[in-house]
Amino acid sequence: MNIKIVKVSNPKELEQFVQLPAIIHKDHHKWVPPIYSEERKYFDATINKSFNYCDTTLILAYYNNCAVGRIMGIINNRYIDFRIEKSARFAYLECFNDKQIAIALLTYVENWAKEYGMSMIVGPMGFSDQDPEGYLVQGFDEEPTIASNYNFKYILRFLESAGYEKDVDYVVYKIPVKIPEYFNRVLKRINAQKTGYKLIEFKKRNELKGYIKPILNLMNETFEGHHGFIPMDDEEMDSIAKKYIPILDPRFIKAVKFEDILVAFIIGMPNMNSGLRKAKGRLFPFGLMHILWERKKTKQLDLLLAGIHKEYQGRGLDVLMGNAMLLSAKEAGLLYIDSHNEDESNLKVRAEMERADGELYKRYRVFKKELIP
Repeated sequence: MNIKIVKVSNPKELEQFVQLPAIIHKDHHKWVPPIYSEERKYFDATINKSFNYCDTTLILAYYNNCAVGRIMGIINNRYIDFRIEKSARFAYLECFNDKQIAIALLTYVENWAKEYGMSMIVGPMGFSDQDPEGYLVQGFDEEPTIASNYNFKYILRFLESAGYEKDVDYVVYKIPVKIPEYFNRVLKRINAQKTGYKLIEFKKRNELKGYIKPILNLMNETFEGHHGFIPMDDEEMDSIAKKYIPILDPRFIKAVKFEDILVAFIIGMPNMNSGLRKAKGRLFPFGLMHILWERKKTKQLDLLLAGIHKEYQGRGLDVLMGNAMLLSAKEAGLLYIDSHNEDESNLKVRAEMERADGELYKRYRVFKKELIP
């Protein structure tokens, strides 16, 4: 194949970059289209402030004047300064089932990264750990979530043939919506000790406004040390709040205060896949109705984020919030919970999920490759 590599440099090419996955995954039964209005904003350097502190390149691969693959290269300078780590990232790699296309795209980004003095490349990883991380390596017949990739198996073979190896695996558990017996013992202990912890629950979306910033600030504290994480600034917090508040369901957000200080939170969302597929990634004229209607019929609750302040861990706050979340899920007619990604080395959290009868049913892998000058 005579593959032509082109750097995205105009609106037409950017639109091709955004739309290409829908062509590649046309008959891929579990693939979920993004919300295209949000996708265009994400890749727009005039809107997405992450471009301000990252060096980036967007690449398309062409064969016979047709787009057949894409990839994004990212050098997150804030992360490099935070971790003292000369690593670049590749993200949003998509291509048809031809190794030559993948190798051409990866080679371009590797050479681009070396020009910036990088000694390692990892991926798939976006600007931050709030973007989808890792390729699916287990659980191809399961429903993905809004914050995860859904890829063909051949992408894994192409990466391995290009010299990539495992960096880290994330595991995902399927947890039945039922109250584990040990929850009752922990809750009795918390109540008996009169600890002063206050569970916060929400009914209306406008009740969330005063909590989003404190939750994201707490996330900055609790996620420090997580793979790929860097703290968010105020502008990024405002952007995330603006993006997610309209689609969050307040019933599935729980928080805990101690003496008016937010010390823990958990956020879930009913799975929207069916609605997104019917909407074909477009909110208007009828896409939003499809998404809202199908969300009411789902039986899966997707956990998105959770955190407990370091000084308050091990005090049963996970059970306090988990119990409330399970009760809300049961009331809504949901049957199981997708735990979202957890570092496979976090045995403490994994043990808690297994105590709640969670079944490991999906696994995502971030790859790495040493860059030789």
